[in-house]
Amino acid sequence: MPMRPRDLHPLCCLPVDCPGGWRSAAAGDGARTYSPPPQPAPAAVAGLLHKWTNIGKGWRPRWFAILRGGLLAYSKIRRRAGAGSTGPAPDGGAGPRLIGPAGYAVTAAEDRPIGFVHLKISSFRESKSDDKRFYIITPTKTLQLRTISPKDRVAWIEALVSARRESSPIEGLLYDQTDASFSTDRLRNRMHAEGLGEEVIKDCEQIVHSEFSQYYTQMKQRCEEYLNFLGSLPQQLEVLNEQDTTHAIRPACSCSGHGKCSESSNTESSDDAGGQELDELSDEDDYNFCDTRQSFSDSAASPDSRMNCLNSSNNVHQYDHKSVESRSCKGDNEYLPLPPKRRTNLPAPVEKEKGVSLWSMIKDNVGKDLTRVCLPVYFNEPISSLQKCFEDLEYSHLLDRAYDYGLKGNSVMRILCVAAFAASGYASSDGRPCKPFNPLLGETYEADYAENGIRFFSEKVSHHPMVMACHCEGRGWRFWGESNVKSKFWGQTIQLDPVGVLTLEFEDGETFKWSKVTTTINNLIIGRLYCHHHGTMNISGNRQYSCKLAFKQQSFLDRNPRQVQGIVEDNGGTKVATLTGKWDERIYCNVTNDTSGVNPNAEATLLWEKNKPPANPTRYNLSSFAITLNELTSKLKEKLPPTDSRLRPDQRHLENGEYDQANSEKLRLETRQRMARKMQENGWKPRWFDRDTEDGTFRYTGGYWEAREKGRWDGCRDIFGDN
Repeated sequence: MPMRPRDLHPLCCLPVDCPGGWRSAAAGDGARTYSPPPQPAPAAVAGLLHKWTNIGKGWRPRWFAILRGGLLAYSKIRRRAGAGSTGPAPDGGAGPRLIGPAGYAVTAAEDRPIGFVHLKISSFRESKSDDKRFYIITPTKTLQLRTISPKDRVAWIEALVSARRESSPIEGLLYDQTDASFSTDRLRNRMHAEGLGEEVIKDCEQIVHSEFSQYYTQMKQRCEEYLNFLGSLPQQLEVLNEQDTTHAIRPACSCSGHGKCSESSNTESSDDAGGQELDELSDEDDYNFCDTRQSFSDSAASPDSRMNCLNSSNNVHQYDHKSVESRSCKGDNEYLPLPPKRRTNLPAPVEKEKGVSLWSMIKDNVGKDLTRVCLPVYFNEPISSLQKCFEDLEYSHLLDRAYDYGLKGNSVMRILCVAAFAASGYASSDGRPCKPFNPLLGETYEADYAENGIRFFSEKVSHHPMVMACHCEGRGWRFWGESNVKSKFWGQTIQLDPVGVLTLEFEDGETFKWSKVTTTINNLIIGRLYCHHHGTMNISGNRQYSCKLAFKQQSFLDRNPRQVQGIVEDNGGTKVATLTGKWDERIYCNVTNDTSGVNPNAEATLLWEKNKPPANPTRYNLSSFAITLNELTSKLKEKLPPTDSRLRPDQRHLENGEYDQANSEKLRLETRQRMARKMQENGWKPRWFDRDTEDGTFRYTGGYWEAREKGRWDGCRDIFGDN
């Protein structure tokens, strides 16, 4: 019967329940006995360090001790001894060498470590931007630590390097070869009792010894391989960290999520190891060396402090891949994948674009049915109207903050953030001379932006009238609505009147509804094309407050255009807050504190500010966020349904600068699309949305993301193909 090794520790190839190794039994009993676990080694170096725990609790003091044998342990500081206490350890012996203030101590009863780090398989890095901060990097987690002074950091690094150099992974792990013998007396006695001869017994003993010797040799080789692997880990970690820092993702001082502000702010240099703290392990749990978390706990900072944090960094939500927040939608103990690195530029055009004369188009199509005239792609931008719906959620962090304010009981700031979000959707329309592609019937678009904590889906649900429905899930809120526009052509201008209601619902049950304002596009034939938004947006809530936003109509001689002014009122009609600003720049708020509705002594607070434009703008004048909407990677292409806008050929050719192919594909698809009205009349229904029987709006029926996970798109036909 082959020998069966017991469960082995994954890193050291030793029995998990055998810290002290295994010993041979006394001759005659034939059973193995195990030495008891050794007592914790006394600390050689100890001191106070501040450890980054999580975003909610920030830096916390911990008592760190370098134990003999190359083990670093840290404990919570539950009690502070008398100030200035130094000297020997509590047992009266010589205590460890202390680094930093000596006023902290952990009593023997409280000295239960909550975390261990094996220094032999760790590497250490100093922060380049903070002379008090350093990092301990292991294969499973990274500790971000901060000392009291730069001098203490130097002392700690020297002590850790020295302990790693002096420690040996062989200590206490390998057993002496002389202890590997065992007795066969019990086997011999049993065989004698069965009446076997001495020659047979000796042969059996020889076989047992031979098998054990082979097993022992294999185990010894395996243990040596693991020890060599452990010895090379620090160097491998250093190489990996050097590679990772070239594209490090560091959480900036941002307030998306539930208004969370990361202390690892943009004061860090781009190649600093501190940018890798997305997988920091919170030590509020019992230590678990084999698990890390990328989910940030809820922030304990006040909403006001988070607002100031947001306003102090305008580049927080720029898509430069330097500030990414983690998303926690799964279980706490699950690994969450890092969000993909998104592009910052459109592809370089393959062909040189040819200008189109609008007058020549009008002349060539005189007397023709204009509904059958296909406009060239010169007038389009490389995104669809479905993607344009998602562009309104660029500043979804405002809804995250609104959710957090509601949890704090601040309903006024919640509706102010919602109002700022409703106005921010117009910011990207400034300077956009081209129109998005009109989606085909049944065309869809998905957007899973884990860095923003949102997941969006939209579908064209009706061709005549053209209606698009969307649904988005965020941190503590849901957003849905439909887009339907009625247009009026006035020769030099065109007026677009949105029809449809947008709904925002928070997890606590509070709901807000509003409709978009009128958009007018000017100078269609002569002059510089521009648009402005005007009208009144009523944001109605189902609880205490509502808001009215007035978008000022632009006049010919207006020196201060694009203004937005709003008021927040309670159910009794009392003004409780005001908003002012511009829809293409920023919006401020002022919360009143008296019955007159005026607070002249209060300073206006910045609610929202438009993101900076991309470094290399194109003629479409897309924002940094809009540039990412039509990106298609090979990995994403495998998961998308055949109806997704990213797979539309004319739109893809236009993005790549293949204008002739884009025009021919657009003509083919629009010719095919003229059959959509007949399909709709014959009973065609959308795949993922259905009309609500109560209010008549389209609501998401569910199932899309589940189908995507399984890779099954039953009922989704290829609407872009030749058939």
